[in-house]
Amino acid sequence: MFEALWRFSMTDSQSARGLAHSKNASVVRSLARSAKHFVVLGLAALVLAGASACAADWPRFLGPNNDSSSAETKLLHQWPKEGPRKLWEYEKGDGHTGPAIAGGKVVLFHALDGDEDVDCLDAASGKRLWRVSYSADYQSQYGAGPGPRTSPVIDAGVVYTLGIKGTLQALDLATGAVKWKKELANDYRLLPTFFGQGGTPLVMGDKLIVPLGTEDQKSVVALDKQTGREVWAAKYPWGSSYSSPVPAQFYGRECVLAFQGGMADPPTGGLLVIDAANGQVLSATPHRARMFASVSISAPVISGNDVFVAEAYTEGGACVEIAPDFTAKVAWRARKFDTYVTSAVAFQGHFYGFAGQHPQNADLVCYEAASGRELWRDDLGSKYQRGSLLRADGAFLALGENGDLAWLDLTPKGAKITAAAKLFNAPESWTPPALSDGRLFICQNQPGSQNSKPRLICYDLRGQ
Repeated sequence: MFEALWRFSMTDSQSARGLAHSKNASVVRSLARSAKHFVVLGLAALVLAGASACAADWPRFLGPNNDSSSAETKLLHQWPKEGPRKLWEYEKGDGHTGPAIAGGKVVLFHALDGDEDVDCLDAASGKRLWRVSYSADYQSQYGAGPGPRTSPVIDAGVVYTLGIKGTLQALDLATGAVKWKKELANDYRLLPTFFGQGGTPLVMGDKLIVPLGTEDQKSVVALDKQTGREVWAAKYPWGSSYSSPVPAQFYGRECVLAFQGGMADPPTGGLLVIDAANGQVLSATPHRARMFASVSISAPVISGNDVFVAEAYTEGGACVEIAPDFTAKVAWRARKFDTYVTSAVAFQGHFYGFAGQHPQNADLVCYEAASGRELWRDDLGSKYQRGSLLRADGAFLALGENGDLAWLDLTPKGAKITAAAKLFNAPESWTPPALSDGRLFICQNQPGSQNSKPRLICYDLRGQ
């Protein structure tokens, strides 16, 4: 997740586009799509129920399933006024990246004194076990901070990090030893970016998927995760955005979803559906703001054979339907479903997410996935603004961008806060929370009140 910092200002568009379909055809499509969602969700539930490996790990910023959800149960759903018990905290540098957790270890990627640091901590105590650093002095001409935009990824005892200037490395989780390292700026003719490299890599099988964007149209590349050698390149002219790719399976075919669109004038970009085996671009659906000074940050969100993508400058959200022949079409658009620095969450045929480019116009919203109909929006007392969601233990955890934490009961009928606390008072808390073994990991990214410094905080969410 990004994890990126963006300071351009843009008036939020209040208009929306409708689809020109007949009433009867719309009803038929809605019923068919709803049935499809429930079948897929039912199958997914059976798979998750039978899964036991790594249930307590959080190996990537979107979680073990790359959908902002956790299978953990028996969590603490009520807490004192000050919130759940704090287990430890660890001072960190610049960046909006999230931690990755596996095997009782927490990996944090941040910038400090002109270096990019990869720190490995003990999950129980917060004690640092090792640090790997390299020079990465970086200043964006657009006013963003120097910290990395991408989060670490852990897979099979290896940590992968992608730095702001294109340093890609694989580290041994146990010791921090460098297994391999590449400077992407030397290996590829990278296109210019607003804030450096920004999409968190994705491990799929024996491949490391990296959103890139090059002069010779390598939009996304797959590298051998053992060596860093290129396996395939998905050729398309769209440069790298600040969205992170996610895995998907459509009609028995393993795919990569990448919401691309870089520093291009005129601006171009959209959703790429890529064959994970060979890098073939199966479909490309344009969806990009109509202004040069814009970025796409939210990750693609899957509901059945539909994919929701969104940006927050002019176009808002779009739901892309993937057909059996892998052609793609926009099923519906929703300009007011404009998720920005965090991603929506799909659940039981609905999309939930914090929409709005600016804090003053941000709301939590619910849209019906089959029809694109907005069911409700709620500002939750104006506390959570451009927050993030994590689904776990039959409810949703919400982290507000100024340090507010809440349990939410979200249904198509509305939102209900069941527990809330002010953890700290600091801006830009856009990093999605991470949950592992009953511990909740929250990033404070900026200095806050009472002289609090940027830090990673571990809270005890284990129920009795």
